[in-house]
Amino acid sequence: MQAPTVTHGTFVIERHYPTTPEKVFAAFADPVKKRRWMGGEEDGFEILSFEMDFQVDHFERWRFRFQGGALIQNDVRYQDIVTNRRIVTVYTMDFGNKRVSSSQVTVEFLPDESGTTLVFTEQGSYFEGADQAKGREEGTRGVLEQLAKELERE
Repeated sequence: MQAPTVTHGTFVIERHYPTTPEKVFAAFADPVKKRRWMGGEEDGFEILSFEMDFQVDHFERWRFRFQGGALIQNDVRYQDIVTNRRIVTVYTMDFGNKRVSSSQVTVEFLPDESGTTLVFTEQGSYFEGADQAKGREEGTRGVLEQLAKELERE
């Protein structure tokens, strides 16, 4: 039997949005908006369920699959929310019956001269050889691009 392993990875993404921190924050806080920009249907994901209670110590849960593949589940717990300034979460990701990662995410909304600089920091633990930090960063960049499209809708 192979010994359990864990790898760690941290990444930081800075992204500018030409709108106020209040509007960018609202896209994270409003379940309808968040479901729209984070859903991933354009990339082949099928969302089976989504629920969100945007309060400290409450949850956000996603169940989805990619192109008919195995069930993927994200369980998110809000750790800290400072309106229009910061959101801190912890979340786990499961593929099928296997836990593949646990992460802490901090999202900061910083006003600048032409809108908002969003700073997204993820610190992850990836289990049993699931070296996912690079893929997670690439996926997050794609999601933040979808956020830009959501902000343009307004």
